[in-house]
Amino acid sequence: MTVAIEKSEPIRLGATAPASWETYSAERLGDIGPFWEALEGKTCSPMQQYIWTDACRASLPINGELLVVAVKTGLKSGAIAPLVRLYGGTRRLEHLGVKYIHEPADFLYSDAAALKMLASTLVELGSPLFLERLPADSPTIVAIQDAFQGRGKVFLRPGKPYPRIALNEDWEEPGSQLNSGRRSDLRRAIRNAEKMGLLRYEVLSPTPGELAPLLEEAFEVEAANWKGREGSAVARDTLRGEFYRRYAAAASEAGMLRLCFMRVGGRAIAMQYAIECGGSFWLLKIGYREEFARCSPGMLLIAETIRYAASRGLNSYEFLGTAASWTRIWTKDECASVSLRAYPTNVRGVAALAVDAVQSARNRLVHRLRRDK
Repeated sequence: MTVAIEKSEPIRLGATAPASWETYSAERLGDIGPFWEALEGKTCSPMQQYIWTDACRASLPINGELLVVAVKTGLKSGAIAPLVRLYGGTRRLEHLGVKYIHEPADFLYSDAAALKMLASTLVELGSPLFLERLPADSPTIVAIQDAFQGRGKVFLRPGKPYPRIALNEDWEEPGSQLNSGRRSDLRRAIRNAEKMGLLRYEVLSPTPGELAPLLEEAFEVEAANWKGREGSAVARDTLRGEFYRRYAAAASEAGMLRLCFMRVGGRAIAMQYAIECGGSFWLLKIGYREEFARCSPGMLLIAETIRYAASRGLNSYEFLGTAASWTRIWTKDECASVSLRAYPTNVRGVAALAVDAVQSARNRLVHRLRRDK
């Protein structure tokens, strides 16, 4: 795909010192890699990292122009927004990958001043901005609201929350954090598993040379239940499967990938595909063999990897995805997310706002008609 490159320009925000900004197309994404990785620091999420965006670029449909916007305020300071400018009349901007991978995502920035400059730059681009699953406590929200003040409208809608555990040393014994009934369930599940064979857990950090067979084993386990039948398992989903394979290779190279298994009699019956970075354990994929459901392999492997994360001194265990009944066994801590829509005061912004207002009205009418049947 050939995409025009917009020229780097200085921007000024009142008395703020000038900063340079530039946009990077699919062909030039590698040029920003070293600067991006210099910004990542020790606390960013996997979804904010360069290798995540690069895997999205290489494996997911773009349906527009990749437009990575980078503001540089120093050699290791600035802000980055990985966006797609969609084809069509309004040319709206969306966060790359969120539409397909559905994980919470945010911009990457070194400090508040750089984020402010990035938000102002996004207004200058003149396109509507749609950000899904943005953490509700993210400073990005206020930065965009301030940047669009007097230059457009910003609307927030509630998104789906995602669960997490704030870890401490008590979580080194995960069962102790459950109620008595759940502790009993956990002990019974362990007994049932041990009746079937030798029980063993593995938390592996495979090198690139070790990765391929372990990754295929993990994906085969994930598909050995309803996910495989419905086609949502990575092994059956050619679109997302390519992303998770490509991302696993990059994460393995970076030493962040964790492939976790529960084995009974040497056979893998539960799996996790996770990332350890930013002081947290990030759970991206889980699965188990349905034939072993009576020993709750998914629950037992969750307990073991919580123990692992706590014993490593990590700050949190991030379930990602969305809150569900099985996550609430472990935690009631759920991080809110929002959908942000910003419309600049120009032809594109007004047109996008009108289109979205009509679509919203249509959706409400359909919902009402279905409810009244």
